[in-house]
Amino acid sequence: MHRFLIVIEKAGRNYSAYAPDLPGCAATGSTRRQAEANMHAAIEMHLEGLAEDRQPVPTAHATSGVLFFEPIVKAARGKKSAPAADAES
Repeated sequence: MHRFLIVIEKAGRNYSAYAPDLPGCAATGSTRRQAEANMHAAIEMHLEGLAEDRQPVPTAHATSGVLFFEPIVKAARGKKSAPAADAES
């Protein structure tokens, strides 16, 4: 069994998906679920093509992660932000 990371992105009115470890293997769909299903079929077809051409299946190396950031609040242009209130006041 092979496992491949896929990336699904919102692309205008549809969704686009690709597998970083399978160059050229991509799919789209009108919903996220459809893009994922189409990507599954695209990967199967890609692997069948590799087998027909007697090419090895690439080793999956891609990983994923999620980073979290606090919202950045900028002062209005040309205005200095007010100093923080003194806790002893």
